[in-house]
Amino acid sequence: MAEKTEPEVGPFTIGDPLASPSNPVEVPDRDEEWTVTKGFTWVFYGEGNSHLTRPVIIADGFNHGKSDLKKLYEFLEGEEYGFLSALRERGMDVILLGFQDRTASVLENAKAAEATVLEAIARRVGDHRLVVGGFSMGGLVTRYALAKMETESEPVNHQTGVYFSYDTPHRGATIPIGVQAFSYLLPRGLDLKPHPFTQQMNSAAARQMLWQHYDNKTGKTGVAPEREALLTALDEVGQWPQIPLKVAVANGRGDGIGLPEVKAGEVALRLDVRYPGTTFYTQAQGDDVTVAYLKRAFPATEKTITTSGFPELDGAPGGTLLTYGILAKSMEEAGGQADLRHAEVCFVPSVSAVDISDFEKQEDLYAKVDDLDPDKSSLDAFLCSPTTTAHTLPTEELCTWLMDHFER
Repeated sequence: MAEKTEPEVGPFTIGDPLASPSNPVEVPDRDEEWTVTKGFTWVFYGEGNSHLTRPVIIADGFNHGKSDLKKLYEFLEGEEYGFLSALRERGMDVILLGFQDRTASVLENAKAAEATVLEAIARRVGDHRLVVGGFSMGGLVTRYALAKMETESEPVNHQTGVYFSYDTPHRGATIPIGVQAFSYLLPRGLDLKPHPFTQQMNSAAARQMLWQHYDNKTGKTGVAPEREALLTALDEVGQWPQIPLKVAVANGRGDGIGLPEVKAGEVALRLDVRYPGTTFYTQAQGDDVTVAYLKRAFPATEKTITTSGFPELDGAPGGTLLTYGILAKSMEEAGGQADLRHAEVCFVPSVSAVDISDFEKQEDLYAKVDDLDPDKSSLDAFLCSPTTTAHTLPTEELCTWLMDHFER
């Protein structure tokens, strides 16, 4: 390698674990496949069903590129709890909804959700009402789709009895600002396209989902215009569907406890060799707080990333991502060195997943959800995990609670 050649870094992304099953399982033959606007589906009938009878639409979440429904099935079935087989054992038909581009706008992918709802109604035998929702950003996509169908100039009857979301960032999600900024230091591929992680962090979906977004052009952090547009679009359709029962679960705890071992202002990850001296710090409160020192040798880049007015996000109650763990592993695989102190941090705060509070204030982010007035949420019912769990991880308690509500 020439001295001034920028070293290659293999493709990686930091998104929903839905596409990263740790225990691959055998995926049964699907009973139907549909192609819909902006997406596609795999259909698995419930036990005893020879036709689509009790449809449950489950939308994929946020990541880079096209949905991989095989991996989605494996994650929802082969991790801690077999959610899909449990649904089918109860006689429910599983419809996995994938998107042609998981980084596309929520408003664009909502077209796939709406088309899937209409296809399910057309193919359904009988009149059992649908269950419609999704994991992570899939819950936001289906929320908007159903609300839009209800508020069209000529409302569309979505025939949905229950809307659900699983650790969905209803009030936003958070990826450390230093990590967002670092994504722009990664080298382009041989095709001269930006690195996949760069594309992911700068995508329409990321800009809509993230509570605060780092703009590489200005070097500033704030609410992205795309997020403001999404919030306006939700306002225009009444924020939520009004007809179905609305239920949600959070992978984070409801007692105000998150990751107590992740202290504010500590080193989370330090890199060497490939990006010598690059250091990421856990988010602390205050003004002009250093969250990352970034250094790249070729082309030479050196900058300090700061934030002002942020709460202590990384150790907050919420569903977690292996944000720094993934980054450290990727750098080591590229020939670098990594001193990893905190592999996982909060991604979707509990208060966001159950739509009970915004989280720009420390006291709101760490609120004891279980003690708050549930009427502050737009949901009809919700449940937080008793322990801090990985974002979108299907657990028996959360999944059973959801399924019981599906059958009401």
